[in-house]
Amino acid sequence: MKVINFRMAAFAIVAVIGLFAFTRVENGSIKGRVTPASAATDIWAVSGMDSLRSNIESGSFQILNAKPGVYRLIIVATSPYKPTTKEGVMVNDGQTTDVGEIKLEQ
Repeated sequence: MKVINFRMAAFAIVAVIGLFAFTRVENGSIKGRVTPASAATDIWAVSGMDSLRSNIESGSFQILNAKPGVYRLIIVATSPYKPTTKEGVMVNDGQTTDVGEIKLEQ
């Protein structure tokens, strides 16, 4: 009787673990605007060892295929503007994070 209960408990534990093993994670994205529009060329999103790059076109950007997590954005500026960073950008599973407008300083 105890052997059957142990087997059933072990089977239940394996079944529950199996359900969580196949959870699908969908990547998200980050979008926003840089002003002045002509003051930046590229943007990087960095999270741990992961980094993603995108072009900035007419002041707008979108970084695709970002894994869920917290990112630091690095905006590559053109002279006379200074490079800028934005910390703590949260990307959630399968969602687009809009960081709004990032103003560059000279």
